[in-house]
Amino acid sequence: MPAVLTALVLLAACALVTTALVQRLLGERPVLSYDAVAARVHDTSWNELPVLVGGGAAVLAGCTLLAAALFRGRPAVLALTREPAEINAGTPRHGLERSLRAAAASVDGVAGAKVRSGRRRIRVKVRTNRTNRSGLAAAVRATVQERLDRVGLAEVPEVRVRVRGGRR
Repeated sequence: MPAVLTALVLLAACALVTTALVQRLLGERPVLSYDAVAARVHDTSWNELPVLVGGGAAVLAGCTLLAAALFRGRPAVLALTREPAEINAGTPRHGLERSLRAAAASVDGVAGAKVRSGRRRIRVKVRTNRTNRSGLAAAVRATVQERLDRVGLAEVPEVRVRVRGGRR
Protein backbone atom coordinates (compact mmCIF):
# COMPACT_ATOMS: atom_id res chain seq x y z
CA MET A 1 0.00 0.00 0.00
CA PRO A 2 2.74 2.56 0.78
CA ALA A 3 4.42 1.85 -2.55
CA VAL A 4 1.14 2.30 -4.40
CA LEU A 5 0.43 5.64 -2.69
CA THR A 6 3.96 6.87 -3.37
CA ALA A 7 3.70 5.83 -7.01
CA LEU A 8 0.35 7.63 -7.40
CA VAL A 9 1.73 10.86 -5.92
CA LEU A 10 4.77 10.71 -8.20
CA LEU A 11 2.56 9.91 -11.20
CA ALA A 12 0.36 12.94 -10.47
CA ALA A 13 3.42 15.20 -10.15
CA CYS A 14 4.88 13.85 -13.41
CA ALA A 15 1.56 14.30 -15.22
CA LEU A 16 1.34 17.91 -14.02
CA VAL A 17 4.89 18.72 -15.14
CA THR A 18 4.42 16.95 -18.48
CA THR A 19 1.17 18.81 -19.13
CA ALA A 20 2.85 22.14 -18.36
CA LEU A 21 5.79 21.35 -20.65
CA VAL A 22 3.57 20.29 -23.55
CA GLN A 23 1.46 23.43 -23.16
CA ARG A 24 4.60 25.56 -23.11
CA LEU A 25 5.95 23.84 -26.26
CA LEU A 26 2.64 24.46 -28.03
CA GLY A 27 2.76 28.13 -27.12
CA GLU A 28 -0.30 28.02 -24.85
CA ARG A 29 -0.54 29.32 -21.30
CA PRO A 30 0.67 26.43 -19.08
CA VAL A 31 -1.32 25.14 -16.13
CA LEU A 32 1.84 25.33 -14.04
CA SER A 33 3.99 28.32 -14.98
CA TYR A 34 7.70 27.69 -14.58
CA ASP A 35 8.42 31.39 -14.17
CA ALA A 36 5.80 31.81 -11.43
CA VAL A 37 7.06 28.73 -9.54
CA ALA A 38 10.72 29.81 -9.88
CA ALA A 39 9.91 33.35 -8.65
CA ARG A 40 7.92 32.01 -5.70
CA VAL A 41 10.68 29.58 -4.69
CA HIS A 42 13.37 32.27 -5.11
CA ASP A 43 11.46 34.70 -2.86
CA THR A 44 10.81 32.15 -0.10
CA SER A 45 13.27 31.88 2.81
CA TRP A 46 14.00 28.74 4.82
CA ASN A 47 12.21 29.89 7.98
CA GLU A 48 8.83 30.67 6.38
CA LEU A 49 5.76 28.63 7.28
CA PRO A 50 5.22 26.90 3.88
CA VAL A 51 8.80 25.61 3.91
CA LEU A 52 8.49 24.35 7.49
CA VAL A 53 5.13 22.67 6.81
CA GLY A 54 6.44 21.08 3.61
CA GLY A 55 9.57 19.84 5.38
CA GLY A 56 7.53 18.45 8.26
CA ALA A 57 5.20 16.69 5.82
CA ALA A 58 8.20 15.20 3.97
CA VAL A 59 9.72 13.95 7.24
CA LEU A 60 6.38 12.48 8.33
CA ALA A 61 5.90 10.76 4.97
CA GLY A 62 9.45 9.39 5.09
CA CYS A 63 9.03 8.04 8.63
CA THR A 64 5.70 6.46 7.66
CA LEU A 65 7.24 4.75 4.63
CA LEU A 66 10.19 3.58 6.73
CA ALA A 67 7.89 2.14 9.39
CA ALA A 68 5.82 0.40 6.73
CA ALA A 69 8.97 -1.18 5.31
CA LEU A 70 10.27 -2.30 8.71
CA PHE A 71 6.99 -3.66 10.07
CA ARG A 72 5.82 -5.90 7.28
CA GLY A 73 2.38 -7.41 7.14
CA ARG A 74 1.56 -11.08 7.04
CA PRO A 75 3.43 -13.02 4.34
CA ALA A 76 1.27 -14.28 1.49
CA VAL A 77 3.22 -17.54 1.17
CA LEU A 78 4.26 -19.67 4.15
CA ALA A 79 7.49 -21.65 3.89
CA LEU A 80 7.42 -25.43 4.00
CA THR A 81 10.15 -27.62 5.53
CA ARG A 82 13.40 -27.93 3.63
CA GLU A 83 13.57 -31.66 3.07
CA PRO A 84 15.72 -32.02 0.90
CA ALA A 85 17.68 -28.82 1.56
CA GLU A 86 18.01 -27.68 -2.08
CA ILE A 87 14.24 -27.38 -2.59
CA ASN A 88 12.44 -24.21 -1.48
CA ALA A 89 8.67 -24.56 -1.34
CA GLY A 90 5.74 -22.69 0.14
CA THR A 91 1.98 -22.75 0.43
CA PRO A 92 -0.37 -19.79 -0.05
CA ARG A 93 -1.80 -18.47 3.22
CA HIS A 94 -5.39 -18.41 1.96
CA GLY A 95 -5.07 -22.00 0.72
CA LEU A 96 -3.78 -23.14 4.10
CA GLU A 97 -6.60 -21.30 5.88
CA ARG A 98 -9.16 -22.93 3.57
CA SER A 99 -7.68 -26.38 4.26
CA LEU A 100 -7.66 -25.82 8.02
CA ARG A 101 -11.23 -24.51 7.91
CA ALA A 102 -12.33 -27.70 6.12
CA ALA A 103 -10.48 -29.82 8.70
CA ALA A 104 -12.13 -27.96 11.60
CA ALA A 105 -15.58 -28.20 9.99
CA SER A 106 -15.15 -31.97 9.57
CA VAL A 107 -15.11 -32.53 13.35
CA ASP A 108 -18.35 -34.01 14.66
CA GLY A 109 -20.48 -31.31 16.28
CA VAL A 110 -19.02 -28.33 14.40
CA ALA A 111 -21.66 -26.34 12.51
CA GLY A 112 -19.22 -23.79 11.03
CA ALA A 113 -15.60 -22.70 11.31
CA LYS A 114 -13.48 -19.62 10.66
CA VAL A 115 -9.69 -19.69 10.51
CA ARG A 116 -7.31 -16.76 10.76
CA SER A 117 -3.57 -17.34 10.57
CA GLY A 118 -0.98 -14.97 11.95
CA ARG A 119 2.79 -15.11 12.24
CA ARG A 120 2.90 -17.16 15.43
CA ARG A 121 -0.57 -18.57 15.92
CA ILE A 122 -3.63 -19.82 14.13
CA ARG A 123 -7.00 -18.82 15.54
CA VAL A 124 -9.90 -21.16 14.88
CA LYS A 125 -13.43 -20.08 15.76
CA VAL A 126 -16.01 -22.83 15.56
CA ARG A 127 -19.75 -22.66 15.94
CA THR A 128 -21.69 -25.57 17.34
CA ASN A 129 -25.31 -26.50 17.96
CA ARG A 130 -24.43 -28.94 20.76
CA THR A 131 -25.72 -28.29 24.22
CA ASN A 132 -22.58 -29.86 25.71
CA ARG A 133 -19.39 -28.45 24.17
CA SER A 134 -16.91 -30.17 26.47
CA GLY A 135 -14.08 -31.73 24.53
CA LEU A 136 -15.02 -30.05 21.25
CA ALA A 137 -12.20 -27.49 21.41
CA ALA A 138 -9.64 -30.25 22.05
CA ALA A 139 -10.98 -32.33 19.15
CA VAL A 140 -10.84 -29.36 16.77
CA ARG A 141 -7.34 -28.45 17.96
CA ALA A 142 -6.12 -32.02 17.42
CA THR A 143 -7.65 -32.19 13.92
CA VAL A 144 -6.22 -28.84 12.88
CA GLN A 145 -2.82 -29.71 14.37
CA GLU A 146 -2.82 -33.03 12.48
CA ARG A 147 -3.57 -31.18 9.23
CA LEU A 148 -0.75 -28.73 9.95
CA ASP A 149 1.63 -31.63 10.54
CA ARG A 150 0.65 -33.13 7.16
CA VAL A 151 1.23 -29.79 5.41
CA GLY A 152 4.72 -29.56 6.93
CA LEU A 153 5.28 -25.87 7.61
CA ALA A 154 8.83 -24.77 8.41
CA GLU A 155 7.57 -22.93 11.51
CA VAL A 156 4.53 -24.60 13.05
CA PRO A 157 2.28 -21.96 14.68
CA GLU A 158 0.33 -22.42 17.90
CA VAL A 159 -3.33 -23.39 17.40
CA ARG A 160 -5.97 -21.62 19.49
CA VAL A 161 -9.59 -22.70 19.33
CA ARG A 162 -12.67 -20.81 20.46
CA VAL A 163 -16.05 -22.54 20.55
CA ARG A 164 -19.29 -20.54 20.27
CA GLY A 165 -22.90 -21.63 20.53
CA GLY A 166 -24.69 -24.24 22.55
CA ARG A 167 -24.56 -24.24 26.32
CA ARG A 168 -21.46 -24.42 28.44
